[in-house]
Amino acid sequence: MRAAAESVLKEGESLSSLMEDSLRRQIDYRKTQAEFIARGLAGLAEAERTGVYYATDDIQELMRKKLEKAKARKAVQQK
Repeated sequence: MRAAAESVLKEGESLSSLMEDSLRRQIDYRKTQAEFIARGLAGLAEAERTGVYYATDDIQELMRKKLEKAKARKAVQQK
């Protein structure tokens, strides 16, 4: 495994810096994943509590509208 890792090092990069970068990325990924799961479970609990559920098509339409508004705002800001 060490030889494989050393074979992909960039110029000036050490094995230690590669390992540190990999570890940092994995920590960030796992934190993000845990937060995503927590939000999903909280959403499920809220839906069960209120009895309000949304269809996939409704959510996709809402996201499309948000994206269109964001693109419009960005276009105005770039002018």
